[in-house]
Amino acid sequence: MSFTASDVKELREKTGVGMMDCKKALTETDGNMEKAIEWLREKGMATAKKKESRIASEGVVDSYIHMGGRIGVLVEVNCETDFVARADNFKAFVHDIALQIAAANPTYVNESEVPQEVLDHEKEILRVQALNEGKPEKIIDRMVEGRIKKYYEDFCLLNQTFVKDPSKTIQQYLNETIASIGEKITIRRFVRFVMGEGLEKKADTFADEISAAVNAVK
Repeated sequence: MSFTASDVKELREKTGVGMMDCKKALTETDGNMEKAIEWLREKGMATAKKKESRIASEGVVDSYIHMGGRIGVLVEVNCETDFVARADNFKAFVHDIALQIAAANPTYVNESEVPQEVLDHEKEILRVQALNEGKPEKIIDRMVEGRIKKYYEDFCLLNQTFVKDPSKTIQQYLNETIASIGEKITIRRFVRFVMGEGLEKKADTFADEISAAVNAVK
């Protein structure tokens, strides 16, 4: 199957990957768009997997302060060398992650950080919801697993959709950055502060303000 320049452009828009890599993916998959997307994802995962055993003890702690100081984020992202830690593209990635945390308010970095008791409680709630919806018992477990995936997408940073490019997840953005920089990169930890959190106050519109800020830096 052949492909055109517009196919390459479409693949780039869907994945955020460079033009040459998109062209190679379409070549490898005989122009099949869906297979090309899968090929690029596998390539990114493979690049990241090869570096998982390395030690990433350098890096930076970056911050994002929302306009007016109403939301603040600190995030630690590790890499292998001080050289990369000082690089502009690495710093840009870390700042994007801080912005993501401010905008999307994740609770955990990845799925493995979700405590088992939290997961069990969430599954029980979802099971009761499915039963109340009148779903057949035999399909409820499958439904619960599908809805747990949505829970991960909402609360786990790496599973979230990237606010600056909704065509990819943070995990995919991380994989692309690892492939581009050539070192292991780990998002280690973060903390998100909301001014007045826990105090009695009127309803606010932080989400709308963050969304506006994200659109402003695109």
